[in-house]
Amino acid sequence: MSDPKWQAVFKDFLERACWSAGQVFFATLLAGGDGDTVTHLPWKYALSLAAGAFIASVVLTAVQYLSKLTDLAYLPDLLVRLAKTFLGSLAASMLAGVFDVTTFGWGAALNVAVLATLASLAKGVLAREPADTSGQVPSSASPSTLATGTYREAVAKKNGKVVSN
Repeated sequence: MSDPKWQAVFKDFLERACWSAGQVFFATLLAGGDGDTVTHLPWKYALSLAAGAFIASVVLTAVQYLSKLTDLAYLPDLLVRLAKTFLGSLAASMLAGVFDVTTFGWGAALNVAVLATLASLAKGVLAREPADTSGQVPSSASPSTLATGTYREAVAKKNGKVVSN
């Protein structure tokens, strides 16, 4: 049995935002550390970017829901998630300090965004439901780590469409 619609949508928002925050947090540590010791890692900056990525993910997911672009096949869903992770990471980098196009560290921000997007790709590929015995990926496959029923309930349109688990 799947969750009620509002719970499924809340869990979808939370799953996406938490993954984005985690991916940006670890990407920031990987991109910003000098490798000497754990104490030299940019912990405050990583936490700041993770919080920004969480917020950016919530906003971008809300835009996706409001534009009714949620019930996507696996590959388009994964591509949307990758784009949102990249854009959310860049937005978080810009919001972490006062943004000034002439002094902004574009190289570091792009490094973090690319690393976070690669982590998002890995998560999306690993989270996909396995192929059936004929090697076909099920049409209900998703790059989400939510239970399939919960994910399907969250992204299904309200037009009375029957969604199979």
